[in-house]
Amino acid sequence: MAQLTAYYGPIIHMLAPSELEIIPLALIVVDTGGQITSLTRQVESHNIHLALTSLDLSPDLVDVRHLAPGQILIPGFVDTHNHAPQWAQRGLGQGMHILGWLDKITFPNEARFSDPAYARRVYDSCVDGFLRQGITMASYYGSVHGEATKILADLCLEKGQRAFVGKCNMSRNSPPYYRDATVEESLQVTEDCIAHIRRIDPHGRLLKHVLTPRFAISCDPEVLAGLGEIARRNPDLPIQTHFNEAEQEMTATMGLFPQFTNEADLYEHYGLLGRRSILAHCCHMTDYEMRRLKELDSGVAHCPISNMTVGGGFMAAPIRDFLRRGIKVGLGTDSGGGFSSSILDAMRQAMIASHAREVTSKGEDKGLTIPEAFYLATLGGAEVCCLADKIGNFVAGKAFDALVIGTRGADSGIMTMVEDDDDLLTVFEKFIMTGDDRNIVQVYVQGRLVKGNQREAK
Repeated sequence: MAQLTAYYGPIIHMLAPSELEIIPLALIVVDTGGQITSLTRQVESHNIHLALTSLDLSPDLVDVRHLAPGQILIPGFVDTHNHAPQWAQRGLGQGMHILGWLDKITFPNEARFSDPAYARRVYDSCVDGFLRQGITMASYYGSVHGEATKILADLCLEKGQRAFVGKCNMSRNSPPYYRDATVEESLQVTEDCIAHIRRIDPHGRLLKHVLTPRFAISCDPEVLAGLGEIARRNPDLPIQTHFNEAEQEMTATMGLFPQFTNEADLYEHYGLLGRRSILAHCCHMTDYEMRRLKELDSGVAHCPISNMTVGGGFMAAPIRDFLRRGIKVGLGTDSGGGFSSSILDAMRQAMIASHAREVTSKGEDKGLTIPEAFYLATLGGAEVCCLADKIGNFVAGKAFDALVIGTRGADSGIMTMVEDDDDLLTVFEKFIMTGDDRNIVQVYVQGRLVKGNQREAK
């Protein structure tokens, strides 16, 4: 009986922000725990057994799975900013500004998650939908409701998606029907959710709770201070919030916290800005805030679709500047805050927004390339989530979070047709720019097939 699994065929992954590696004949060996034990380059098919033997492996104990013609293997996508409750409101409120959009569209929708049955129905569809789109790791905002947040965590674990799951903290400046009743309740429900996730996944193999003050506007100072104390006591927990998303939001924030002149100092004061922080949007940044993010090693969740359609102030975030300064950057779909929940669409919109910024900066901020956008969706996102030692590419020692991409025949969908003389770079570019979930044949998380049919492995 095979004890290991090997995948043979073309792989494409990022080694650094601008370093795309294409390996036409790769052999990846994965152990029973879903960890990559080796990546061997340029192995001719007739030498697979020899390659396994050179790794001190018995070929009889390795199940070798050959990718079919036209298939390539890429790392799973990382979604660094995702509002799971908004799965049911996608596409609504386009063109509205952030605070009005929250009051009229989002808060009424999220309030429905007080009903556990409704939460289970929506979250079941949500997790399935994102896995189908190749998102193997998501950083989820839940609703304010503890029970619904636990259901989301349960479903992620059951379906095999790697995830950060956070109960959303909101104690003020939202409708009475949708907020935490007291500061104490907000913090206690957070602690309950932390305990639940640790109980169902005690080794944190797939899940972690993420501390989730929605934004400073929605949190009393005591809630922010309490979350900062929880963060101090739990150095393994990530933190996520919205940061400098829109001028309307920033003005309201400074009005509530007049002792600060910027959001970086505000969140740092409460112990919520540091290496573990995932900051969504970051559209309007001063040089000082840029420097603080770099010094504290905080990460940016770039949400180009929502930034340009709803809630984000219709701004192209300074991604080239982030990359130039060495600030961690990944991509977020933002789920309901835009026209698409696809990370492929987020990659394309990131490139469009960056090229627009190149024009307005008179060429100083160069537009993103396709490999750079791919980096944001994979290794960059892993770095933002402090998971780059575990996922993001196919380096030995990392988990096998992977997508089998089909580009020919029944797998081709409506992407640009692949021609016989196309090299792998051309096929890759055609998929990134014109492919969709129909090209995602199989999805693996920690070595487990979570979407697709095993029969499709040749």
